Amino acid sequence: MFAKRHVISMREFSREEIDSVLDLAESLEPYARGGRCEALRGKILALLFFEPSTRTRLSFETAMMRLGGKTLSLGPAEGSAMAKGESLADTIRVIGAYADALVIRHPKEGSARLASEFSPVPVLNAGDGAGHHPTQTLLDLYTIRKESRLDDLKIALVGDLKYGRTVHSLAYALALYGAEITLVSPSTLEMPDRIKADLAGNGTIVRETHALEDVLGEVDVLYITRIQKERFPDPYEYLKVAKSYRIGADSLEGARDRLIIMHPLPRVDEIAPEVDGTRHAVYFRQSFYGVPVRMALLKMLIGDRLE
Repeated sequence: MFAKRHVISMREFSREEIDSVLDLAESLEPYARGGRCEALRGKILALLFFEPSTRTRLSFETAMMRLGGKTLSLGPAEGSAMAKGESLADTIRVIGAYADALVIRHPKEGSARLASEFSPVPVLNAGDGAGHHPTQTLLDLYTIRKESRLDDLKIALVGDLKYGRTVHSLAYALALYGAEITLVSPSTLEMPDRIKADLAGNGTIVRETHALEDVLGEVDVLYITRIQKERFPDPYEYLKVAKSYRIGADSLEGARDRLIIMHPLPRVDEIAPEVDGTRHAVYFRQSFYGVPVRMALLKMLIGDRLE
């Protein structure tokens, strides 16, 4: 089902395939918490990060090491042959001969798919501009399954829905589970029309509002994203919406008891530190769940041992 395939977009996953990843992640979670298995002993994972990353890069490294494998990193593009004019395609061809799989993050949308066309080994998209971030979506689904529920889910996606690749990928995946999705954003950062049309075409219930208070008492999951300054061509436009939404302890007074608050991180000032200690905050556990989920993906893609 997964051996040697590329992981570029959540649109290429069925619900059955997603469930198989989440099930395996659950069985591997004890290893992610400090154990070690040798399922990928002798395997090498290459990391090509052309944008800054903390959680995605380090959780992939951790996942590979927990499985007994090793990683190699390209490092900054200015320190590689790309600074001499080498194309991304040639870089992928070369590094693909050194490793068993490649993880790529790149500022240009479509770069991961381009990489997959030239790579001799599986490519995992770790974020391509404002495009997709499928491994983040898988860990988000795992978080929702662990901390809430995936069936009959009501979720609000909040913040930068125009440029936010995490919410683009998540929306498509949630549609497979019949979730009711409420979109909360400034008018200039609404979810792209093509994505809303795709969701509506699949029968997904999608609502839109600009007021966060409209949804706090109605949803099971509040998925907050930061306003992404680096995606704005005009700094002035960023400043106009930079502090559109902020969750504080007082914001949660009308929330459901079992509401969970998620965030792909890093946060800036969208969630006040006082929220961290509440029963609603799961975003740091969410970050950890990236390790077992990425362990599961790597094992399914390039593992050839049973242990």
